[in-house]
Amino acid sequence: MRRLRVTLAYDGTDYFGWQVQPDLPTIQGTLETVLGEIEKHPVSVAGSGRTDAGVHALGQVASFDLKNPIPCDNLRRAMNSFLPHSIRVLDVAETVPDFHARTSARAKTYEYRIFRAEVCSPFERRYVHHHPYPLDHAAMIQMAPLFEGTRNFSLFAAADDRYTEDFDMTRTIFSSELHEEPQRLIYRVRGSGFLKHMVRNLVGTLIDAGRGNLPGNRYPDKCGSTAPASGLFLLSVEY
Repeated sequence: MRRLRVTLAYDGTDYFGWQVQPDLPTIQGTLETVLGEIEKHPVSVAGSGRTDAGVHALGQVASFDLKNPIPCDNLRRAMNSFLPHSIRVLDVAETVPDFHARTSARAKTYEYRIFRAEVCSPFERRYVHHHPYPLDHAAMIQMAPLFEGTRNFSLFAAADDRYTEDFDMTRTIFSSELHEEPQRLIYRVRGSGFLKHMVRNLVGTLIDAGRGNLPGNRYPDKCGSTAPASGLFLLSVEY
């Protein structure tokens, strides 16, 4: 049995997130169907994390076991020939038997894109949060680094059955920054891991600061509204 590691890019718009859900299209479910056809046996795929419905990835990582001796480059080509064009396998590599895409991960980087112009092109609308309304960019830029550090981030987590009383909500944010580009704001955050909707809630809190509802010069005492999934990309996973 071979342990394989794949790097994926996908447009999450038409999927109900990463995790398999009955009778709904998901990234994990689509991969498992394709690999099952190649292996002629069910294959369980583990991802580095559960991206939400509508969230995209440029560098998601997944792992799984195969008996099939197909070379890695040929497996990449075979997977891409069966997968929908909204999911692409960028790389396939053999790895050590105890590698696991989620538990072996040491850091992840996400990017969130806010489009600021009055009119958003139909060719961009699936990949940004279109917010043409007044915002104080300086306040948002000032607040972003305040999220850095190790702390309990439960304030920014959506409800989830996993989050029992004993669940550790502590995470470390290594870097958190927001910068301006022509017609858009780009938020990039790198951390040890993220809770459900955490990045989208951090962005919503930054937007609240931009609206003047929160001061940009101190750590927030409340969470803003959850930003739409369309603007969020998983950029990379580190091991």
